[in-house]
Amino acid sequence: MFNFKIIAECKTTRARAGILQTAHGEVETPIFMPVGTLGTVKSLSPEELITCGAQIILGNTYHLYLRPGCDVIRRFNGLHGFMHWDGPILTDSGGFQVFSLAKLRKVTIEGALFQSHIDGSQHMLTPEKSVEIQLCLGSDIVMCLDECIKYPAEKKDTQNALELTTQWAKRCKDAFKNEKNALFGIVQGGMFKDLREMSAHDLLNIDFDGYAVGGLSVGEPKDLMLEMADFTLPLLPDTKPKYIMGVGTPEDIVSLVALGADMFDCVLPTRNARNGQMFTNTGTINISNARFKNDIDPIESECTCYTCRNYSRAYLRHLYLSKELLAYRLNTIHNVHFYMNLVRQLRTAICNGEFEEFKKEFFKNSLQPQL
Repeated sequence: MFNFKIIAECKTTRARAGILQTAHGEVETPIFMPVGTLGTVKSLSPEELITCGAQIILGNTYHLYLRPGCDVIRRFNGLHGFMHWDGPILTDSGGFQVFSLAKLRKVTIEGALFQSHIDGSQHMLTPEKSVEIQLCLGSDIVMCLDECIKYPAEKKDTQNALELTTQWAKRCKDAFKNEKNALFGIVQGGMFKDLREMSAHDLLNIDFDGYAVGGLSVGEPKDLMLEMADFTLPLLPDTKPKYIMGVGTPEDIVSLVALGADMFDCVLPTRNARNGQMFTNTGTINISNARFKNDIDPIESECTCYTCRNYSRAYLRHLYLSKELLAYRLNTIHNVHFYMNLVRQLRTAICNGEFEEFKKEFFKNSLQPQL
């Protein structure tokens, strides 16, 4: 049931608009996926997500496996029923969390042996286990288990991680017996172009429904991130969706769409909202700033989100400084709406043959001084 088709392309860049067909509906690309780590996009209901324009969300294999566990989620026929979300879901493999959150871990060809960050219990995450958990969750897009590499990293260590990732990808493909869902491979290789090329070549030989570029936005300079994406994306087949993992800022998304990327996820809109930072078309603002104490205007006058239609900067500042829970919800509604509106504008610009003009205007506005 999974399918991807391109409906429009920019003539002067690699930007393209497309449609992903999944078992739980269509997704228009370019698309941003709000992160719902624990089966919820923090502070928002599914209905609010839909109102913000969300079409697909991301769930986390590691966290949902440890709590509440597959035994619970199976009773609801998967994560969709458990969290009351009817749209598509992409789940990550759990690998990044194993490498970043687990108290102790040991990586072998077999998999990653780790201790839970919750209670110290010991678990083995193999490629087969990762696929099994994601299918239990009912994920529409399943990600292969990969070994994440830190930045900076020596080339030998990066190549070892790449080779292990390729072996695990083969095992994920063998374990994935499902015609309804999609399986994506993840290109690794750090900041080394020859390793990126090797990884892409090996994954294409295995043949996946889509391809992700991993190992970016892990602390490297912005220009290096864009250089690696610019090199890697053309190595992947244009007939398949291309997903940049863990990225990023609005500026990142616009730049990467121009390079041919279709899918994005990042915690920035939700995490920053909880820290009082709001995204606007002219940069970010910090709602705790004293200048907003008596400000009767919304976050952004032209924004049509629920928050901007009903609340002032002064009120949002008051809620945030008072640590009222409503602050997190209203701030998050605005930021998620901003991201979803951005990718909608990108799709429209591509379809109308106006992407280059949109990109120039976007960066002209975003480079204005922050409030």
